[in-house]
Order: sequence, then C-alpha cells, then structure tokens
Amino acid sequence: MNTTTIKLYEDTKSALDTFREYKNESYDEVIRKVIYVARIAKTKPQLSKETVEAIEAARARLKKGNFVSEEEAKKRLGL
Repeated sequence: MNTTTIKLYEDTKSALDTFREYKNESYDEVIRKVIYVARIAKTKPQLSKETVEAIEAARARLKKGNFVSEEEAKKRLGL
C-alpha cells in the first residue's frame, strides 16, 4: 500500500480528532469514515442521518467503557 503526506491546519486536525473512536485510530481510518458518511449523505439522506446517529451512539458507549475486548470476543466466538 502506498502512503502520502498531507498538510492540515491545526484546527482541521483537531476537528478530525473529535471523530476518533479510540486513541490509536489512524487518521486514514477517520478520513475514510468521514468520506463514507459524506457519500451516503448525498445519495441517501435519511440513511446518512441514521449512520451519524449510530456512530455517535457507538462513541458514547466506548467513552463509557461499554465494549467487548478482543479477547472476550474471541472467547464468545470460540476462537
């Protein structure tokens, strides 16, 4: 996979940070999510509203610590 470097204003970077769901989430992942939501918003406005609400709810659950660890998920799935 090829990578590139882009310049961002500090306030743009700070805005991207607010979309991170976990500390180590890469900017590539964050930008891909934003692009996905933007595309859906153009083609299916009602679905995009639901997507944004789902993302916000998931972020709230993560902040509260309400999630399953990778180890626990593997255990539940029998892996």
